[in-house]
Amino acid sequence: MILITGATGFVGSALIQHLHQQGHTLTAAVRRVTDSLPPNIQQIPIGDLHPDTDWTPALNNVDTIIHLAARVHVMHDTATDPLTEFRRTNTAATLNLAQQAATAGVRRLIYLSSIKVNGESTAPGQPFTAEETPPNLPLSGEEQETVPPLNSSPDKGRLGGVSSNDLDPYGQSKQEAEQGLREIAEQTGLEIVIIRPPLVYGAGVKANFHNMMHWLHKGIPLPLGNIHNQRSLVALPNLIDLITTCIDHPAAANQTFLVADGEDLSTTELLQRLSRALGKPARLLPIPQSWLETALTLLGKRAIAQRLCGNLQVDISKTRDLLDWTPPISVDEALRQTAQAYLQSQR
Repeated sequence: MILITGATGFVGSALIQHLHQQGHTLTAAVRRVTDSLPPNIQQIPIGDLHPDTDWTPALNNVDTIIHLAARVHVMHDTATDPLTEFRRTNTAATLNLAQQAATAGVRRLIYLSSIKVNGESTAPGQPFTAEETPPNLPLSGEEQETVPPLNSSPDKGRLGGVSSNDLDPYGQSKQEAEQGLREIAEQTGLEIVIIRPPLVYGAGVKANFHNMMHWLHKGIPLPLGNIHNQRSLVALPNLIDLITTCIDHPAAANQTFLVADGEDLSTTELLQRLSRALGKPARLLPIPQSWLETALTLLGKRAIAQRLCGNLQVDISKTRDLLDWTPPISVDEALRQTAQAYLQSQR
């Protein structure tokens, strides 16, 4: 039996369909019962994720948990204390689930983390690797009872050239969850598999990727025709294939994997290839990259400048070698599928 949290989300709904077609016996942990999932999949309503959620009804006969549910990264967080809110859901609630899973005899927990644990950017030709692990965040006394605490910050450490205190609240909460999961694995024998994806795209994608398709489809000119960065992405089918591989692969136990499509693109190249997939000409203005970065920075949009112009590359050699895994679909095929789903939604 496989328990999936976040089963109605972007990744979760596609994963449920894939595993269902493969014949797996599935249970979905959901906020409330929904008719969006296949009718023969058991749904366990648990409400919102909390540090004290009782998982007992969902853990009966479960062998593997795929934990996708999270408080996701948002551009303009309105929370008074974002780090506390991210920690409550992404850290404390995750570790509560893992501890109860270990007590219930669950064999393996697959945790969907984020490349933000490594950092926001990479130097040219120096991709993040899976060997770059979070710094040890020493805890003592009462803090160890709620690893990690919701009201404290970790000591400074280095992670892929990024200080642990330089991570945004979302990345920090994911990093702390990873560390706590490793500790639970050592203490209980629960097998932990951590997967850190970069930006995930595919049929039904929302947010910025959806906005890009909208602009390209409408023929809106964009000042992004002269960007020379390199960024790793991962197509939804490729991420789902890796998660599926990690369910039973013996070499996946207690490992951390980075995942990507295996082909990095500049922002300009991504838009050009996405335009072709949409059947539209790319109206990209060749504004010098330095001008664009300066303008966005002056407008207080430094984070947007980083995402559009900066490098973020991941090295998936460990994933390939240890699991004998190769991304099953190419970037162009993934973009075609994504574009076709978008076009169908516009009809």
